[in-house]
Amino acid sequence: MERVILQNLLYNEEYSRRVTPFLRTEYFHNPVERMVFASTQEFIIKYNALPTKEAIIIDLSKKKNINETQFKELGTLMDDLNSDEIPELSWLVNETESFCKDKAVYNAIMESIHIIDDKCDTKTPNAIPEILSDALAVSFDTHIGHDYIEDADERYDFYHRIEKKVPFDLEYFNTITAGGTPQKTLNIVMAGTGVGKSLFLCHHAANCLTQNQNVLYITCEMAEERIAERIDANLFDMTIDDVQDLPRSIYEKKVEGLKKKIKGKLIVKEYPTATANVNHFRALLDELWMKKKFKPDIIFVDYLNICASARLKNGSNVNSYTYIKAIAEELRGMAVERAVPIFSATQVNRGGFNNSDVGLEDTSESFGLPATADFMIALISTEELEELNQIMVKQLKNRYNDVASNKKFILGINRGKMKLYDVEKNDQNGLLQANQTEETRAGSGYDGRNFDEKFSKRTFENWEI
Repeated sequence: MERVILQNLLYNEEYSRRVTPFLRTEYFHNPVERMVFASTQEFIIKYNALPTKEAIIIDLSKKKNINETQFKELGTLMDDLNSDEIPELSWLVNETESFCKDKAVYNAIMESIHIIDDKCDTKTPNAIPEILSDALAVSFDTHIGHDYIEDADERYDFYHRIEKKVPFDLEYFNTITAGGTPQKTLNIVMAGTGVGKSLFLCHHAANCLTQNQNVLYITCEMAEERIAERIDANLFDMTIDDVQDLPRSIYEKKVEGLKKKIKGKLIVKEYPTATANVNHFRALLDELWMKKKFKPDIIFVDYLNICASARLKNGSNVNSYTYIKAIAEELRGMAVERAVPIFSATQVNRGGFNNSDVGLEDTSESFGLPATADFMIALISTEELEELNQIMVKQLKNRYNDVASNKKFILGINRGKMKLYDVEKNDQNGLLQANQTEETRAGSGYDGRNFDEKFSKRTFENWEI
């Protein structure tokens, strides 16, 4: 990583100006690399420009502390540094920040060991907490907050900025979300086994693709090919069985037809159940950008409960509330970090499995999930609805609009084609008139306040999932 940093300090001006204030000579443990960095940093500060390799060599040749062996190593190093490959800037800055944090912590630990071993004449063990604290505080984030008076103009512009959203192809969903899901949000679909969690995610992924959005679909349950098969059924408007029976020539013709109409890309990535966490997803995003120049506009994670936490060890002595809430927080953190909406799903508990009016209390494993989500719906299926090829949607939480408005509504469902569709308003079976103003059940109109305080003290380990 040291050589990548040095190379880009010489050839990437924007990168140099962003990271130079945060880099330190002590982060470079190799003496020659340390000298090259120090010379580069000194040149940038003095001349407000990037040095050439020749300038670095001339400068270091004047130093009395460089021996003949090091000077030869310097020549080899400078020959290796070139402008042929310049990585993507945001990735490079993030990796450089991680490098600085790691080196700062390492140096702090080594310094602390020297102090403990009484090898430091200037510091006592009392200095160790501050040394470690300073190392852990290393960050490239220079923003120290919003100044209410000084930043008023910026705030006004924010009020009148058109927010980027990913719309649905379903009328009621666009209505209840005020036009679609914004960036930096976590959106959850809750349903029982076989009700339609993955169907909903696949349908919306297909819809986003037809809008020319770049879509990343992460599956921790089904194989990549099975998810792609469902997308095929949706976009071809065919049942899965019919897709499987297509001759190769016709299948390839249909795919070519999609290529001509669709400008976005869909990437499906499979991880083994309960093994992948947000750090795996972040690494995937970086790799997709480096190898394919692919940056998603929306991410689907199928599904949250069978992901792993990056912070908590699976099987450790933590209850399900804590563990699932941690996963939800990590996913939402990634949504904010990458400026995308994330859609995922969760199971209902056993009590809600056959419930025709699911509420937040029916969330499987963790009440912490709705506390973290920005938008949460339940999919409800009954024998009567199945006979009509319909499914009920119930809003559980909504930060985009009034949760009591259109609290329940009906969608058409074609399970064979992996499709959802709008139904006529007069086919809503009285829901629009009868259920939009009724008193919410306990928790169904939850707005996020005091939820953790109310439920975090409960123990959910004994719930049967």
